[in-house]
Amino acid sequence: MIDLLLLGNGSMQPLPDRWLSSLLIRCGSELILFDCGEGTQIVYRSFSWGFRKLSAICLSHFHADHVAGLPGMLFCLANAGRTEPVTIYGPRGTAEIVRGLCVIVPGLPFDLYVRELADGDQVELPGKLKGSVVEGQHRGVPVLAWRFDLARGPRFDRAAADALGLPQPMWGRLQAGETVTWNNRTYGPELVMGPARSGIAFGVITDTRPLPIFSEQMAGVDLLVAESTYLDPVDHEKAVDFAHMTLDEACAIATDAGAKQLLLTHFSAAYPQPLAYAEQARARFPNAEIGVSGWTTTLSFPEE
Repeated sequence: MIDLLLLGNGSMQPLPDRWLSSLLIRCGSELILFDCGEGTQIVYRSFSWGFRKLSAICLSHFHADHVAGLPGMLFCLANAGRTEPVTIYGPRGTAEIVRGLCVIVPGLPFDLYVRELADGDQVELPGKLKGSVVEGQHRGVPVLAWRFDLARGPRFDRAAADALGLPQPMWGRLQAGETVTWNNRTYGPELVMGPARSGIAFGVITDTRPLPIFSEQMAGVDLLVAESTYLDPVDHEKAVDFAHMTLDEACAIATDAGAKQLLLTHFSAAYPQPLAYAEQARARFPNAEIGVSGWTTTLSFPEE
């Protein structure tokens, strides 16, 4: 299963009651942070998820409201006693940004790696998550829309293994996809494993105009986290001018993708009460929510 915690739902600048873009992901014992706006470590500390297990940071792009919190976050990891490596994933140009920000946090007690991704890339992430990205369209910088998938292996058929006379110490190897030899015969995992089972998937789209590729990339996700910088359709021209999305556009992507749930976030400071748009969001997409700091959910494998 995957646990998600929305830390910040704001855009442009932090407000007294609204932190900037950041989403915390827990898969198994591993933690991944998505985006890291200014002050993220402060709101992060308000919850009891801990810093030490944070092993990866995925970035949508490197405008300040998504990356300016990196020095403080890395300093918190160091203070938490982390010595294992940390990897930052982001679009082209990320290495230069991280290098500049890290000038003010020298001497980190862990190795810090940066991996730059391009349109269509896939990457293996901590917790057995697989990340895949496509490029969006923002102002002057490359931006990535991310999809995260957690695969689920087929069910092990104990009766089939018993019928074949295979000793239990070999079962684990077969479950891991190995071929084993017993009594001069070879047995493949297909003999004792059931059909494929559905996994879990969620996606994050922020700081981009809506593009047709997003519905394809996010097809069937259990949850779509999407920016809705401009909640009111009257601000559509602003969304176009500043390369963001409206509530209506985010809901349309979720509908076209067949997403099961939609979380709207990244609200302009011009909207002091985003929750006032909850009914409008549900009218466009019935299982939509307005994201607030502290929103949590757990995505679990479906019963099969």
